[in-house]
Parts: sequence; C-alpha cells; structure tokens
Amino acid sequence: MLKTLQLYFSVLGLLAGICTAQTTVSVSATASHAIPTSLCGYFFPALSGDGGLYAELLQNRAFQQVTPGTTAALNAWQAINGASLAVIADTKPVSSALPNALHVTIPAGRTGAVGFGNTGYFGIKLTQGSVYTASFFYRFPTASSFRGNINVGLQTTSGQVLASSSISVSGSQTTWTQVSARLRPSTTPASTANIFTVTVDGTAASGQTINFAMFSLFPPTFKNRPNGMRVDIANALQDLGPSFFRFPGGNNLEGGTIAQRWQWNATLGPLVDRPGRVGDWGYINTDGLGLLEYLTWCEDLNMEPIMAVWAGFALQGASVPQAQLGPYVQQAIDQIHFTIGDPATNENAARRASLGHPEPFKLKYVEIGNEDFFASTTYTYRWPAFVNALKAEFPDLHYIATSFPSNPVLSPAPTEYDNHLYASRSGMVQNGFFYDDVARDGTQYFEGEYASTTNDAGATLTFPTMQGTAAEAVFMMGFERNSDIVFAASFAPVLNDITSSQWHPNLISFDAGSVYLSTSYHAQKLFSRNRGDEYIPSTLPARNGTLFWTVVRKTSAIPNELIIKVVNTVATASAVTFSLPFHSVSSTALAQVLTGSATASNTPSTPQLVIPVNSTIATGQTFTYSAPPFSLSILTLTL
Repeated sequence: MLKTLQLYFSVLGLLAGICTAQTTVSVSATASHAIPTSLCGYFFPALSGDGGLYAELLQNRAFQQVTPGTTAALNAWQAINGASLAVIADTKPVSSALPNALHVTIPAGRTGAVGFGNTGYFGIKLTQGSVYTASFFYRFPTASSFRGNINVGLQTTSGQVLASSSISVSGSQTTWTQVSARLRPSTTPASTANIFTVTVDGTAASGQTINFAMFSLFPPTFKNRPNGMRVDIANALQDLGPSFFRFPGGNNLEGGTIAQRWQWNATLGPLVDRPGRVGDWGYINTDGLGLLEYLTWCEDLNMEPIMAVWAGFALQGASVPQAQLGPYVQQAIDQIHFTIGDPATNENAARRASLGHPEPFKLKYVEIGNEDFFASTTYTYRWPAFVNALKAEFPDLHYIATSFPSNPVLSPAPTEYDNHLYASRSGMVQNGFFYDDVARDGTQYFEGEYASTTNDAGATLTFPTMQGTAAEAVFMMGFERNSDIVFAASFAPVLNDITSSQWHPNLISFDAGSVYLSTSYHAQKLFSRNRGDEYIPSTLPARNGTLFWTVVRKTSAIPNELIIKVVNTVATASAVTFSLPFHSVSSTALAQVLTGSATASNTPSTPQLVIPVNSTIATGQTFTYSAPPFSLSILTLTL
C-alpha cells in the first residue's frame, strides 16, 4: 500500500481554451480496441484478513509471535471462575512453528465450571442451527490420575449457554492430542458479544494443570471450504464480478524487516505448522490464509491470479545486497513452481499435489516486489536479478515492475508496470486523463491501487463519500478509454474491520456480525458488471469539465448492448445529448444510477443510504440524458 501519495502528471490546463460545457456527444460506429477481460478486479493487502475474509473466529488462537508471560500474550482470552492462565514457552511445544502454549491451572476450592474463554475478533456471530467446528490440542505437563471431561461451549457474555459438547480426557495424556467438537447454537443471540469457552468441573479437576495449543473455531465457510472464507464477505467480493486477484500484498509481502517478509512455504500445510508473522498493520498475521488458500480462492471466483514475489526490500528500508540475492531469487522460483509446476519433476509442485491440488493453477502475471519506487536505487539491481532468473525458468509469464515507469531506467525494460494513486477528490478527477497521454510503445499498465482518500481540504475520509466515488469513477473511465494499454485496475484497500481499523476509507467495512458496502463498492460493481467487450470512441469530455462519459459495446450479449457510462462530479444536474450512428437502437434503456449528496456515505448507521436505483429511460439514435448531482449512471441500450 502506498505510504505517501504518488505524484501523477497533472493534466489540468493541457487543453487551453476548451469550452466548459459540452452537451452533444457523437459516438463512433466502430470500436477502437478490445477491452481486456482482466480490467476489473481487486487487490488484497491482508488488511482485515485475519478476523475478516478469513473465517476463523478466535483471535490469538495459537499465541503466535507473542512474548510468554505478558498480559499482551493473553489478548482475547479471559479466565472463567478463577482459573489461572499464562502463556508459556512450552518445553515440549505442539510444533516447532508454535512454541507457545496456554498453561491453565484449576485452583482448589472452586466449584462449577472453571476454565477460560475467547472473545473472538471483537465479537463472535452465532446463528441458530449452524454448525461451528471447534478444535484444539491439549496435554498434561505432568501425569496425573485425573479422568473427566473438558466442556467446549458457546455462550453469551451474560452466561447463557448456546451450545456445548463434552470431551473425555485423562491425566495420563502427557503428549499433545488434538480434539474437536461440533457446536450447534440452540438460538440466535441478539448480540455478537459471545464467547467460546473451554471449562472443566472445578471440584473434580481441583489442582490440575493442563496445557493447550492451536485453538480453532470455524463457522460455515464460503463453498464449505475447510480453513475457508467468511460467507458474507466472500459473497460481497464475488458480487463485484472480479476478473483478477492481486496477492499477497502490498506491505504484507514486504514485511517490516527482511525476517518478517511473507514467505510462501511458511503458509502451507496444517495450521499447527504455520508460525505466523508480526504483521505490518498492528496485529499478528496468522498466515491461516496461505498461498494455497489464495490460489484456491482465485479458482472459486474464477479470477486471474496476479501473484507477487518478494524482491529483496522490506518496509523499514532494508534492501538485500546484490551479492546476497541468490537465496531469495530461488525462493521466488520455488513459489512459482509450487503454483504451476509439474509434480512429476519438481518437489515444490509435488508438495502442491500432496496438499490436494495435483493440477497446476493458472498463472499469467507475476509482480516483482511492491512499491519499489521507495527503493528505486536498489531496484536497479534487484529487478534484473529476479526477472532474468524467472524468465529463464518461466519464459511464458509476464513480469510486472513496481517502480515508477522509466524512473529509474530498468534493464531488461519492463513490459508491464504497476502504478498506484491515492488522492483527493479533485486530484482523482485531474488524473482522469493520465493514460490518454501515455506513449503507446508496447508497455502495459496495471493500476494496482487507487482511491479518493481525502476531501479537497485534506481531511482523510472515514468512509467513501459520493463526491469521492464520482471522482474515482472519472479515473476509472480513463482505464476503460485507455484499455489498449491498461490491462487491470483495482481499488484499495478492500476490507476494514470498523472495530479495529488500520486504514480508511475502504471498499467494504464490517464488524463481527455485518458487512457494510460503500458508495465506492457500488461504483466498482457497476463498472465491473458493465465493462463491455470493446471500447467505442466518442467525443471526448472536457478535461477540466464536470461531466464525463465513456461508451463500450458488449458483443457477447445477444442482441449486442451499447453501454454508456456518465459521471457528474458537481452538485447540480447536467444534461448531455448522445448521437448514435447505429440503425437499430432500442427506444428505451436500462438506467442504473448511483447518486447522493457530496458527503453521503454508507456507514454502519446508514448502510444503504446510497445504493444503485434502476429505471427505464427513453432513448433512440439521438437522446438527451440528465445526470443527477454527484452521480454515476450506467445506460444500457440494445443494438
């Protein structure tokens, strides 16, 4: 994610003396170029992955990357009825990846249920009749004669038991054993203030000490994938109609330090073998969402992967010296072999097959690093080290550079660049014609991150506003108009847990129980679902104007569809007349309109303040459309 605003060339004033109002648009009869199917997708920087897209309900489930003996190590855990809790470095850890354990002592004199609970990621949503799958490892550090039950449950914070299951245990069990339970709530609680509990009978277990490790609690997941995605968030992302998925970041790829970088091979296999990492956004990354989960997610949504490899630069400024790049280049080669290699000839591909996916995943694009304009002096040696080795091994793939185009000059010359822009409302509109002025020299561009993040006074937005969304739509029209050189674009960031926000504004906000779709989400969906197959030239809008449009044709539809997008960036309605050269034009069109006041936002208190509204309008070979204030309109005619 961009840490400071990338400066694009200003396009204001390039056409001096242009008229301020253009009301008649002549549309060409023929297309100028095809629109790539990859144009609309999304970027996942791992912000709100844990506790968000990743469906795991327990926070701090495995005590990864915490300091034993500290209060912070017990984040999200609490004692029940006086149990003594401490996170320890276990002398016999559950795995080499997870050295820590929860050390629980049942004090003498306690009666009833004694144990501990987890409050989840700021709550746990529970639904009557749904099955929640719980599991954990346990062992007795010292053998004892205890025989009894561990009770696993779900309850409200007021103590109402919603589901429970008993597991028989023995004090002779001094090696790690994994147990599981299926929990089905008897009712749907009114609140998400619920707790996952693990208890024993205080009298029967008096004085006993038990160690626990690697807890998990999963609700039903998207497409019932094990270790899968949260259903409501996944559905919202699927509804966007994305054609690509850029992963694993972003800053998540780079890591704060070289040691904290994302390492593909540490994100595979059983959860108990994943160490997790200190994340870049104030929380621990469990890496429960690993490389295999990302690639499977691409298959589930039929998305093209745009997969990044770590390229020798970390967020805090460290670059790997040129002479020491070899092992990191090999790690990137191995990552790609895991993704597309032949299990019969490559050990990394064989590992993929052993994890249940013998067929190679599809892969066309590999991104070399992330935002390497922050370390351009070292990218001049890092880029060739990676791209030359990768091209030699995988000559059919496309490799995307992440420095500024032509600054520095890279060798070999990149054929694709990833550009990023976070700007004010006016800055976004001003850059709506940025790609019109880019040379057609064979280079292709990926607008990998963009958003209107501030108002024109410089105040950061908490949620996208309709004014900012309209500005983003102008910028998006530039991608469509210039899709002969722009092959992909993605708003960023995608997800935000409103109870623990690291960045805003975002496309989708959520809490433990609900999902909130922003004005920008609806604009992204309107563009993606109405992208068309070919771009139709028309009279260009004024670069310094307030009303903008593009025209595309959907030849895959029968009959063909002409899709006109219109954006109004000001507080008054604006009329535009379209003159169409086609002999057969429908007399009516479907109008999908997203409009609201300048500061209108979809928030938890007003989640549907601004949503698209459909209507039918009169059209023909010539027709006039009045675009509402601060609006995006999609007009679909048949030909």
